[in-house]
Amino acid sequence: MKRMLGIFIVMAGFVFLLAACGEKTQEDVLADLKDTMDSMEGYKAKAEMSMNTGQEDQKFAIDIWHKKEDMFRVALTNSMDEKGSQVILKNEDGVFVLTPALKKNFKFQSDWPENSSQPYLYQSLVNDIQKDKEAEFETTDTHYIFKTKTNYQSNNNLPYQEIHFDKKSLTPVEVKVLDKDKNSLVEVNFSSFEKDASFAEDDFSMEKNMATSTEVDEAVSGNVENNALTVSLPTFLAGAELEQKKEVDLDNGKRAILTFSGEKNFTLVQEKRDVLPTMSSPQEVKGNIINLGHTVAGLSNNTLEWSYNGVDYILASDELTKEELIQVAQSVQGQEVK
Repeated sequence: MKRMLGIFIVMAGFVFLLAACGEKTQEDVLADLKDTMDSMEGYKAKAEMSMNTGQEDQKFAIDIWHKKEDMFRVALTNSMDEKGSQVILKNEDGVFVLTPALKKNFKFQSDWPENSSQPYLYQSLVNDIQKDKEAEFETTDTHYIFKTKTNYQSNNNLPYQEIHFDKKSLTPVEVKVLDKDKNSLVEVNFSSFEKDASFAEDDFSMEKNMATSTEVDEAVSGNVENNALTVSLPTFLAGAELEQKKEVDLDNGKRAILTFSGEKNFTLVQEKRDVLPTMSSPQEVKGNIINLGHTVAGLSNNTLEWSYNGVDYILASDELTKEELIQVAQSVQGQEVK
């Protein structure tokens, strides 16, 4: 009996040792992720991104395409502003932000996506894990989970992230971006991820992507006419108050200039056109692409530019920090100025 018990204990220990040896370490999983990333010729993914970084929660449907080496197409559709759907495009000609339905296109002198964390891009997630020597790691029955620092150069309010990868495919399942108190402010949930996807020759051309919303374009053109400009006040004012509101009639629309004075001064310009502009060459921006939560903006020097619900915004200040510029812009879904 004792002999049988001894054999059972030895066998149990052997099985336990085999199980322990079969569990991959953090270094093993990171190496596998890098191999997967390097071996893919490209991928297509779909995800939903939820953000509560502004006044109210926002949700985006995201369609992500990547073709090796350096071609990206990220289409973002905001559930509250579908006519303002945008495409972040990187091809051999540069980096662009397109709003096809409004015939707007900006070209950025930027090293996007390498210059900042991107919670919906496979490369960015793997690179953030690789760079963080203090990254935490755990496993579940189905997922590998990494907890790392982020690299948002223009926004220090989101310093951490939690990344879930599928154990079998090593593709991303969920990403949570956290504030300093470890509260989740941004969540990206992937519904599909296709490795080694194929692409048409012109899938990453600006011309094709600007033409993808022809039907929406026509519908928006009919709706823009005679729409009055509703001027909104930001709810985050950085210690300032509205000092002056000036409205200017344009040939085909209206512009409002709001001047704020106080602890830190800034100016907010809001403009709406009665008729959509004709297609033109991209407006060049020397700066970074910023996701405000309700739309994508361009940040250059002390100026932030974006469009939302058919209104163009320019926020400028020599005194606000980049973080404060972003906070003010995120809150411009505030109450109407009387």
